[in-house]
Amino acid sequence: MLVSVDALRPEFYQQETWPMPVVQQLARDGSSARTVLSVFPALTYPAHTSIVTGALPARHGIWHNRPFEPGGQSGRWLWEASAITAPTLWDAVHGAGGTTAAIAWPVTVGASAITWNVPDVWPLDFGDGMAPIRAAMTPPELIAELEREATGRLRDENFSISRLVREDRVGAIAAYLFERYRPTLLLVHCIGADHVQHLHGRETPLLRRALGAVDRAIGQVLDTVERLGLRDRTTFIITGDHGSADVHTQLRPNVWLAAAGLMEPRADRGRWRATFLASGGSAFLELCDAEDAEAVTLVERILAAQPSRIRALLRVVDRTELTRLGADPVSPLALVAMPGIELHESAEGPALRPAVGAAHGYLPTTPAMHTGFVAAGAGVRPGIIAPELRLEDIAPLVATLLGLDFTAPDGVLMPGLILPRGRAP
Repeated sequence: MLVSVDALRPEFYQQETWPMPVVQQLARDGSSARTVLSVFPALTYPAHTSIVTGALPARHGIWHNRPFEPGGQSGRWLWEASAITAPTLWDAVHGAGGTTAAIAWPVTVGASAITWNVPDVWPLDFGDGMAPIRAAMTPPELIAELEREATGRLRDENFSISRLVREDRVGAIAAYLFERYRPTLLLVHCIGADHVQHLHGRETPLLRRALGAVDRAIGQVLDTVERLGLRDRTTFIITGDHGSADVHTQLRPNVWLAAAGLMEPRADRGRWRATFLASGGSAFLELCDAEDAEAVTLVERILAAQPSRIRALLRVVDRTELTRLGADPVSPLALVAMPGIELHESAEGPALRPAVGAAHGYLPTTPAMHTGFVAAGAGVRPGIIAPELRLEDIAPLVATLLGLDFTAPDGVLMPGLILPRGRAP
């Protein structure tokens, strides 16, 4: 069972003051990491794809949460698994004759190698939030089975990301699929902790409720595993995708580009040459003409011409550094904000305005972006506390535990976390 707790912070399992007793017990029984480095940008979809491919974004193809749309952003995210350009764990499981179940795992719509799939997708018109999930769920009859046997009727009131009760439904689905089908690999994504931090910040009292709901979901599967007497044959891996940083100010670099005539302050960008696609702590420069080197130079001059007090809020990440980070292979440069500053792609002024809540998307080395890792159960060597792991190191670990033929392009297998074959945990 591979669980992603969106915006997991290491202290959630390291400090018993946080309401995650199940995950904390798994950490005591097994191994954990003091910290885990995300990818750049530290966003949900690139990070989750690195978890299941062992590849950095430049290699696996999911560079951002959203595709860049030249005529204006529609609200679409990179939902379809066909966008992934590296082999995944579910591909390897399928190739070995095994089965995979996935619940709300990003970038899984249309993933034919996932046997039972409740994908992460939502409507663009803010209508019935369950409609696109029902349409994309596979096999098609799975929704009726889950509602009959596990969850009752799924609807916005109990499955929207804005409802913490969603985690109880996620846990019920995961427990049911484990008991009924015994998938080789069970992927689960819990979103509530990230959602409440976005709205209210890192220390909101709602975060404790969200973490409690996540812990209950994991506990439902653990209870099922133990009731079936399968604890010694099951491995639990709990990880996150990124951390979270409180924000107080929003910065809109496209205001500067619009003032210089490189785009228009319209939803469709009007006639444009260059624009920033922004998400949280980072923004990537997009060009209408990929060969427009003059536009890049103009953007660099615009950035350099800002007052020193404004330039201090940003750092330019050039093409060489983007390559080293394994980030977007097309963008000529990116901006990274200092913690506390959120980047937004609107071109409507003023460039600086107040912000609330928390964000991510910063460089993975930013301490607030660090996430976590806990592993316990079959094949896991207990008592190890790794000083640092990377998200891309998780896929080779899972593959080795499952005995899969799988090569992680950028991840490293940490053999010290695994028991020698034939030894019980």
